[in-house]
Amino acid sequence: MRLWDGTLLPAPGESTFTLAVNAPGSLRRMFRVPLALSLGEAYVRGDFDLEGEVWTAAPGIQAYRDAVRSPADLREVLALWRRLPKDDRDGTSVEGARIQAREGSRQWDLEGIRYHYDAGNDFYRLFLGRRMLYSCAYFPTGGEDLDTAQELKLEHICRKLRLHEGQRLLDVGCGWGGLVIYAAQRYGVRALGVTLSREQHALATERVREAGVEHLVEVRIQDYRDLREEPFDRVASVGMFEHVGRRRLPEYFAHVHGLLKPGGLFLNHGIGGRPSPGRSVRRATQRVLTERLVGSAEFRRRYIFPTGGLVSVSEANLEAERAGFEVRDVENLREHYARTLQLWAQGLDANRDEAVRIGGMAMYRLRRIHLGVAAWQFAAGDLTLNQTLLAKLDGGRASVPWSRADLYG
Repeated sequence: MRLWDGTLLPAPGESTFTLAVNAPGSLRRMFRVPLALSLGEAYVRGDFDLEGEVWTAAPGIQAYRDAVRSPADLREVLALWRRLPKDDRDGTSVEGARIQAREGSRQWDLEGIRYHYDAGNDFYRLFLGRRMLYSCAYFPTGGEDLDTAQELKLEHICRKLRLHEGQRLLDVGCGWGGLVIYAAQRYGVRALGVTLSREQHALATERVREAGVEHLVEVRIQDYRDLREEPFDRVASVGMFEHVGRRRLPEYFAHVHGLLKPGGLFLNHGIGGRPSPGRSVRRATQRVLTERLVGSAEFRRRYIFPTGGLVSVSEANLEAERAGFEVRDVENLREHYARTLQLWAQGLDANRDEAVRIGGMAMYRLRRIHLGVAAWQFAAGDLTLNQTLLAKLDGGRASVPWSRADLYG
């Protein structure tokens, strides 16, 4: 730790990063309750810097959480916090999402998506890789580079969907068009991608034209719930599911089920949270105490993804079954997303000056802390990344083979 006056406090063991505290009142602002929210805001504000990989510093949040197990622990921590120095920077605010629409409305979804994804195509191009895929890559050996792993992810999804020429594919939340372009080029499908982001739509349309697949691919600015097309053979949702939220899961799965032909397949790829603990008083108390002390979800809601929310894979798949789907395959790619996020964070750091020029220092710092902490959350098992293959049965038949051998051949 390096203090604002140059004092260096060495680590007791091997040092993996340097925490640079930039002002006398920084520690007081950093360690307000809830911790994750205060640390995130303090970093974006410039109260401290992390010199090194962000995910190596993130376990400090876990250590804080583990140290406070009771009201007595909390009182002790608060007493220590009150002894930290103050300064005149306490009034400095951090700009977050300002969603004006009613929560849960279509406009609420639209504003939330555009807050995050319309930050600028040039900004995202700095760290997402050649295909600009803003979702978990696939590392069969763990040693692939980002561009290779992202192309392998697209192939993995297409194989799971058992695509073949002439089929109609819908990509819900198509981003910058990576999947629909790949599926058209490699498998000859006719693909429709929908997004709510104006920036994504503009670049995806341009990339479709550059790839020479305008005759096979269309990209629209459209809410998936407004689709009233002839049924599709296949549907994919890759990294969009997180924006749905628990209360709207029945609507989500029911609408996608209605968009599929009998016998069709749906690949749902999304981040999963932890399932709710049991109903005991002790567990409920611990959950409330942890959220009030740490509040990791609050930072994400205010500054990263202001709409939607995370559910566990078991909750999601139960709702899918209630909508009429049969669960055919579930794969957890948690470690793959940890690696993807690490590579994104490294790419962002490598292009720091350009990122600051395009988006400003606050955006650079906001994305850096988000990518680094998320990498640690996946590595630690706090979050999962699940690909679930769902089938709409046709008289008991599903369009899948007897084994998974075709996925890896």
